[in-house]
Amino acid sequence: MDLKIFERMESEVRGYIRSFPVIFSKAQGSELIDERGRRYIDFFSGAGTLNYGHNNPLLRDRLVDYLASDGVVHGLDMATSAKKYFLQTLDRLILKPRGLNYKAQFTGPTGTNAVEAALKLVRQVKGRQNVIAFTHGFHGVSGGSLATTANQKFRVAAGVALGNTSFMPFDGYFGPDVNTMAYLERLLDDPGSGLDRPAAVIVETIQGEGGVNVASQGWLRELEHLCRSHDMLLVVDDIQVGCGRTGHFFSFESSGISPDIVTLSKSLSGFGLPMSLVLIRPELDIWKPGAHSGTFRGNNLAFVTASQAMESYWTDTGLSERVAAKECFVRDWLENLVHSCRGAGLSVRGRGLIQGLATPAGDDLAQRIARRAFEQGLVIETSGARDEVLKVLPALTIPHELLGRGLEILERSTNDVLESLGRIPRMLKAAG
Repeated sequence: MDLKIFERMESEVRGYIRSFPVIFSKAQGSELIDERGRRYIDFFSGAGTLNYGHNNPLLRDRLVDYLASDGVVHGLDMATSAKKYFLQTLDRLILKPRGLNYKAQFTGPTGTNAVEAALKLVRQVKGRQNVIAFTHGFHGVSGGSLATTANQKFRVAAGVALGNTSFMPFDGYFGPDVNTMAYLERLLDDPGSGLDRPAAVIVETIQGEGGVNVASQGWLRELEHLCRSHDMLLVVDDIQVGCGRTGHFFSFESSGISPDIVTLSKSLSGFGLPMSLVLIRPELDIWKPGAHSGTFRGNNLAFVTASQAMESYWTDTGLSERVAAKECFVRDWLENLVHSCRGAGLSVRGRGLIQGLATPAGDDLAQRIARRAFEQGLVIETSGARDEVLKVLPALTIPHELLGRGLEILERSTNDVLESLGRIPRMLKAAG
């Protein structure tokens, strides 16, 4: 496939095109189609942007109707009918049923914009600069958000010092027997620890880019308790694992915690349209008018599809129940794969429909498997500090049959690569 125009004209910073070197021309549901007509099963979902699949007809038809009616497309932060309906729907279907009371701040269109706004606000509220972030966390690649992102690959690209952030060990960082919250509490309690008093803590309940690291419910509750007892705000970054990815609309719901601020993006629009949002406890909304601005703070097309997504999938528990069933199906499949390849150092972790097949760190096994899977028609990405985890991230709406076919490709690709490297014992190969 001819990619010369991209090689000649597009910056070397391009990334995913290198992992998936074809020209995609169409997409529907959980399949991508390239210019030659070859179909690929999508276990990538736009890095979590397409929870309801590509070109979902429920959302597409609403969007087409809005455009045909000459609805406002660009409105800065002015009041529009589309924004009004989105806010009403968000309050009616998402916030009130969960007993949540937040004000909504519309930021620039990407997730890092939401994180930047949240970090600015917590520092204003508390009058302190330091923020606690966690090992393997990812919150964006612009100024302030990059300072809270742990991966060295992204940090060195900044070209400037990244400060006002203290990194602490995430849940399980030292293994299952070390309570990292006890470590953080000791530092906070000790005036001689050298830890500048933080304004806030920013955390992902599941670290998607960091390698599908899952915080336990107890750990999250301990974190909330520390925030309350040490006058720190709790910011949950739900950009990748919110909007139903764990089965609940918010990933923190099952833990029972109540964040002060929540950042959302990716699948918020439901259709792949750029949209980001910061949810703020009302008493923390101390912004002065225009203090955080931007030309694209009100993507009205995204308001339309986001409203339709909520009405289509969040009026009852049906989607949550289907996600739970698919989680069991994927998890069982991956656990069986790990068992059949025992001795290869594989393991499984995740929650909901974000599951990770972890390979031994320090080699390129996960990347080899991803390449082999793509050759066989499966789009899947790697994550983790060393790209050592294959991230299974299908659309929440993926049909069961297509989900199974994708897992078959992943299993076959894993076996192919392990056999080529001599990492599957002979008796297991013979038994297979």
